[in-house]
Amino acid sequence: MSHSPDPLDLLDDLISRARAAGADAADGVMFESASLSVSQRLGESEGIERAESQDVGLRVFRGKRQAMVSSTDIGEGALSELIERALAMAAAAPEDPYCGLADAGRYATEFPELELCDDDEPTPETLTLRAAAAEDAARAVPGISNSEGAGASWGSTKISLVTSAGFAAGYAVSSHSVSASVIAGEGAAMERDYDYATARFAADLDDPETIGRNAGMRAVRRLNPKKASSGQMPVVYDWRIASGLLSNLAGAISGPAVARGTSFLKDRLGEAVFAPGIVITDDPRRLRGLRSKAYDGEGVATSARNIIDDGVLTTWLLDSRSARQLGLETTGHASRGTSSPPSPGPTNLTLGPGAASPEALIGAIEQGFLVTELIGMGVNPLTGDYSRGASGFWIEQGEITHPVSEMTVAGNLADMFAHLTPADDLVIRRGIDAPTVRIDGMTVAGA
Repeated sequence: MSHSPDPLDLLDDLISRARAAGADAADGVMFESASLSVSQRLGESEGIERAESQDVGLRVFRGKRQAMVSSTDIGEGALSELIERALAMAAAAPEDPYCGLADAGRYATEFPELELCDDDEPTPETLTLRAAAAEDAARAVPGISNSEGAGASWGSTKISLVTSAGFAAGYAVSSHSVSASVIAGEGAAMERDYDYATARFAADLDDPETIGRNAGMRAVRRLNPKKASSGQMPVVYDWRIASGLLSNLAGAISGPAVARGTSFLKDRLGEAVFAPGIVITDDPRRLRGLRSKAYDGEGVATSARNIIDDGVLTTWLLDSRSARQLGLETTGHASRGTSSPPSPGPTNLTLGPGAASPEALIGAIEQGFLVTELIGMGVNPLTGDYSRGASGFWIEQGEITHPVSEMTVAGNLADMFAHLTPADDLVIRRGIDAPTVRIDGMTVAGA
């Protein structure tokens, strides 16, 4: 019986052959994945899907030129062609003075157990029960008239990395997910909403019935929205969408954006960007974290750090290339796939909780807007200008009064960050997490 080669051995051999064929340096990455998902709608199964894949990426350097190619075929002939293609592409590529492998002195040498892989693969029957429980609970909410469906899934991926400078390691991750999306109302007065949960281990997954109930209640709550007046006022971001502000921050402090001068925060390192007391942490070694890893996409050891500390921007997010371009050291934030070079990105990014409850933040507002859904991608990374379609609930005299839709919220991210107040309801649910937040002085446009 034939057996698949060990991925570290395969990558080491691939790199050795690339070096022998003319590469000055090289690295390789391999992803081996399996997934299983089920979906259902209106109590009937809509499908069961299983997929397995393997993908190899090879990056080669010839002087200050680099190229990266990938293949899903790990046969001898395919890998030989992979090496030949990569070397030919590197020879024709423009010179890049900042490219190269990470400094070997920064490679991870310790690999703590981060509990990232659940060894128990669920059966299709188990996933079907989860999806059914979520949809049944959602459809049982009074006012729900239809369903867009529910689903449950499992996935597992083994990630292996080898470099010609001596790094070789691999780790496995898993995920379990459940979701539901339903519709409330009838005719032209219908509203939809959803809920979902993802966890590394099935034991940590939110109860499917709770997911379904949340989806149903949220949809019903949105029925009969009104238009609202325009003006400058406080805007409260529900925790489900507040994490998007952290994504905006991560993009603005990404090394390549800073090096190109295309970030509105490019000159703000070491300055107060948020209010005093605000802490935003990136923790790549959180146990069972959805983005946890002991080393980054270049083999560099990871570590937790406060990106924002007492309101002050303390660091950029850097891989080796952007660090060299800025004259700095990599922060261990390189991420990668198999078909393009590494680039920096956050891991488990979290806005720390504040002292007040969401009810207290809302209770102090005479007139404002609680946003529960954002539409569109209206953010200018160069200037920080921000404009998004939105829906949610109107606030009058500290009370949530009625749903509103077809609204726009606008401002500038620099001002928004400076006037942001977090609530105390932080719960770690995803890879980027925030509590409910209030931002004063935003422009709201309605009818």
